[in-house]
Formats: sequence, C-alpha cells, structure tokens
Amino acid sequence: MEHAPSSQVSMWKQPKAVWAVAFASVIAFMGIGLVDPILAPIAEQLHASPSQVSLLFTSYLVVMAFAMLITGAVSSRIGAKKTLLVGLGIIVVGSALAGSSSTINQIIGWRAVWGLGNALFVATALAAIVGAARGSVAQAILLYEAALGLGIAAGPLIGGLLGEISWRGPFFGVSVLMVIAMLVTAFLLPTTPKPDHHTSVLEPLRALRHGALRTVGITALLYNFGFFTLLAWTPFTLNMTAIQVGFIFFGWGIMLAISSVFVAPKLQARFGTMNSVTGALFCFALILAVMALATSSKPVVIICVVVAGIFLGINNTLVTETVMKAAPVERPVASAAYSFVRFLGGSIAPYLAGKLGEKINPHAPFWLGAVMVLLAMGVLIAWRPLFAHIDEEPRHGALERDSIEEAELLTTADEM
Repeated sequence: MEHAPSSQVSMWKQPKAVWAVAFASVIAFMGIGLVDPILAPIAEQLHASPSQVSLLFTSYLVVMAFAMLITGAVSSRIGAKKTLLVGLGIIVVGSALAGSSSTINQIIGWRAVWGLGNALFVATALAAIVGAARGSVAQAILLYEAALGLGIAAGPLIGGLLGEISWRGPFFGVSVLMVIAMLVTAFLLPTTPKPDHHTSVLEPLRALRHGALRTVGITALLYNFGFFTLLAWTPFTLNMTAIQVGFIFFGWGIMLAISSVFVAPKLQARFGTMNSVTGALFCFALILAVMALATSSKPVVIICVVVAGIFLGINNTLVTETVMKAAPVERPVASAAYSFVRFLGGSIAPYLAGKLGEKINPHAPFWLGAVMVLLAMGVLIAWRPLFAHIDEEPRHGALERDSIEEAELLTTADEM
C-alpha cells in the first residue's frame, strides 16, 4: 500500500486504533487534575492539613515516576496493547478503592496504586500513538498532547461537578470512565506485536547518560515544581467550592489544549524550538511571581491560572517533541526515562508547597515555583548546543500546518 508523504497527511486523518488510544489517554490524564476541586473538601471532612492532602499528588506521582522504569520491560514482554489494558485495569481498581476509603492515608495509598496503572498506560500510549499514526512524529505527538490537554481540562470539571455531590464522586466517576476506556482499547486497538528484544529495567536509567535527554529531563523536573505547585496549592488560596475550582481549572486546561495543538507549532516555526520553550518558561515563571505577589486577590489568581495554561501547553508539546527527536534511543525508552525524571519533580512539589504555605505564608509556594521554573530555563539555555540540530530542520522542525483548516477537526469527528 502506498503512503502519502508525512507532510501531506492530515494529523486528523488517523486510523481508529490511534483514536482509541487517544480517547483512553484523555480519560487517563483526567487523573492529574481530578482531585484539584476536592482537595479542600477532603481536608475539611477528613480533618487533614493541606500538606497531608497534597500527598494525593505526591503518592500518585512518585509511584508513577519509579514505575516508568519498568514500563518498557513490561510492554516488551507482553506487548503494548496488553500493557495499556493492564494499566487501565489498575486505575479502575485504584480509583474505586480511593473513593471507598474512610481516612486520608487510605486515599493516599490507593492514589499510589492509581499512579502505577497510569505509568503503565502513559508511557506506552505515547509510543503506541507514534507507532500507529499516519504522518510525521510531530503530528502524532500533537495528537497525544491534545489528548493530554483535553484530559487535564476535563479532570477538574468532572471533579468539580461530582465533587459537589461528594468528595467520593470523582473517584467513582473515573473508575467508570476507565472501564469504558478499557473496552474501547480492547475492541479498537489491534493486537500489537511484541518487540524483537526484551527491554531491561535499567535501560531508561542508562538512557539518561545521553546529554540531551538528561538535560530535558532536569528541565522538566524543575519546571514541574511550578506546574504542580499551581495545581496543588491554588485551590487552598482560592477557598472556593468544588465546582467553582473545577470551572477555573477547566478554563486552564482548555487553554493548555488549544496552545498545545495550535499555538506551539506556529511559535516553533516562527521563533524556533528552543526560543519558544525558554520564552514559555519565562512567561510561566512571571505568572507564578504575580500569583505570589497577589495571592490574596482571587480575580488575579484566577486570571493567572487560566493564562498559565497557554504557556504550559506550549512547553508540554515542544519539550515532548524535543525528547522524541533528541534522544538516540528507542522512543519507549526515551519516554520512560524522561517521565521518570520529570515526575520526580512533580511528586515533591505538592507536599513542599503545602508545608511552605502552612509554616511560612501562602505566598511562599508560588515564589518557590517561580524560582524553580527560572532554573529550568537556565538549564536549557546553558546546554542549548545539544539541541541545535532540531532548529536546523526546515521551519525549526515544526509541522506544515498552514494548510490545515480548523474545520477539518470537526469533519473528522463527524466521520468517526
């Protein structure tokens, strides 16, 4: 069968298998922001402090980080499809039992189980989409980032809506949605062949010896301090209802999704990959600094949260693409190594933000986040020569997107 050149293939014209994994990815990524609107209600009803409740993020992310080291070993032995289904199944169990818990420690524990399932799914999903999609690697990554953005956007909204009924509602809701995702994946994704060789658990750690991958990982680790400080600490400064917080972060997630797919490639083509990433990091650090200065002003904090989504979306897309292009290892290994490092940063930030907010003042977590994001920018600038080859590509490696009409997305949705 003849294939059109990747530059001539629309990123929206994809096989059903790609859309199946993308749909499951949307639901999987709901877990990141799902608990945002119910952090304060959980703290109030279970008599927990903000730092204790922030461990819902920490346990989830720290297990997710270390589990990234085994994802390649698992998928290379049982295949990508089975790995995706096992991951989704673990999330179903973890989220359901978190909703059935009666203490904060029980919820923290089951969120850790949830993180294991998410690691198996997330690391495999990116490689599965890249492998099955028509067109270029950049197009496949944009689809993945779009799914990520939609999931992050929908998570707080669903968490807020169900959280108005009970803090348990979002956990049970995700469990049901994950069952649907499992069925979609099981029936629409063809059985994937196993790789020719088994991946070692140590391969992601060995991959970090490569300067480009290690640099991007450290950048993401520092940047995630700001990312998860925004997620974990902001609900406590707003002191609003679950549905109100849900709608605020829904707006944030929508901005993230739009900028991931439509804004990032245009900036990349105009200014280059490294310039766009460092610019986005600087703007995000500036937003966190404004939030630190105006923590007591709800309108300012709300506007900053929503606007931050624009720069987070730009950064997510371009950094992920950089990892896939710069790492001289197999894509699943690169994804696992990168995710291991960046989620370590995300796991520390929520708890540290809660402690700083309790012990010092509510401004301190945002100041720390701003400093960490500036450090991330500094790391990327210092080792910029490692990525020079990416910006030497035509249009700095960006997609030829000028011919893609926004209506094409709607047309494709109608054809599905």
